[in-house]
Amino acid sequence: MDMLKTISHAFKVAEIRSKMIFTLLMLVVFRIGSNIPVPGIDRATLSQVFTGETGLFDLFDLFSGGSFSQFTIFALSITPYITASIIIQLLTIAFPYFERLAKEGEEGRKKMAQITRYLTIVLALIQALGLTVGLFRKAVIDQTWFSFAVIILVLTAGTAFLMWLGEQINDKGIGNGISLIIFSGIVARIPSGLRSIWTQYADGQLSVVTLLVFLLFAIVVILGIIEVQQGTRRIPVQYAKRVVGRKMYGGQSTHIPLKVNQAGVIPVIFALSILQFPLTITYFFPGTAFTEFVTKWLSPAGNPGVWVYAVFNVILIIFFNYFYTAVTFNPVEVAQNMKANGGFIPGIRPGKATVEYLSRVMSRISFVGAVFLAVIATLPTLVGQLTGMNIHFGGTSLLIAVGVALDTMKQLENQMVMRNYQGFLK
Repeated sequence: MDMLKTISHAFKVAEIRSKMIFTLLMLVVFRIGSNIPVPGIDRATLSQVFTGETGLFDLFDLFSGGSFSQFTIFALSITPYITASIIIQLLTIAFPYFERLAKEGEEGRKKMAQITRYLTIVLALIQALGLTVGLFRKAVIDQTWFSFAVIILVLTAGTAFLMWLGEQINDKGIGNGISLIIFSGIVARIPSGLRSIWTQYADGQLSVVTLLVFLLFAIVVILGIIEVQQGTRRIPVQYAKRVVGRKMYGGQSTHIPLKVNQAGVIPVIFALSILQFPLTITYFFPGTAFTEFVTKWLSPAGNPGVWVYAVFNVILIIFFNYFYTAVTFNPVEVAQNMKANGGFIPGIRPGKATVEYLSRVMSRISFVGAVFLAVIATLPTLVGQLTGMNIHFGGTSLLIAVGVALDTMKQLENQMVMRNYQGFLK
């Protein structure tokens, strides 16, 4: 109710209302484009590709809101941009040039954004080429180089347009444009997921008790995601007083907020990409011993594969959570900046002791965040196996949807703070 009240108050302000309407219109454009098919594709042949387990393609279909399986103009969605962003972020710790750009302020960020755009187009071209000439080759009606070129250019242009759409939302709307595009794609799949569950209930495959347990489970998971996503460990920082000219600076107390889930949903995506890669390979080698082995031992639909898959999923998520947290949070840099500005953590000596303290605290809360991500990502698979429910809206979808919703509401409330309005995210 508080969230609806916040939206209602924000909608009464003309400037914020125009931003909200603009954002909604851009998302409508995205959903319209998600239903425009790529020309020259045989739909009957295409439908045969997505029967049963499709491995890594399920992840692509998740981010595209079903556009990938329907092979529309937004089939690649924004995944090339996400991949390019992660690559650029990782390069900042491997190459001094990118590290220098990251520290150059606004100009450096603009340069990195430009490099990310170019890399996005290159990755989109490579993916479009692989899908058109490889995976969906049989579905192409006219097997000529011109037809393949048109399909590749359409797919690449679709990704470029979505990238532009996301930047327009950032400039003229509310929230992060790229995140909202992914969010709208995930939310668009909710009706089909609910219809699938209802069909199973109507056919007698599910009981009322199972549906109630599932509903309770979904509520608990969503509440858990909200609590952990909002959770932070506040490290107190005291700044010493110093005199510059005739003025005195410093002397105030503040804190460093360390998020419990510092890595976000990235560890889950990395783990899914690795685990579902063997399932993707089986598509190209049907009926072989390798396919039978993967289906039995490494597939979430296999037995005992579901349990092996769950264990590996937990291990990989914990590993990638620590890895990505180490990439995004540098305790040495934080300690140096703190010391340069005359700040210190009460009871901790500046320098090496501060670095060790920050590393120790970050390691502990990262473990909590890693276990949380592993539980959220694994539970839907296990619940689906135990209850027989075909759950399309899994843990990864919930993490992304809830995280983006919270982030958007925070930005909306920041707009209202200037008007002395208190929101619901306290």
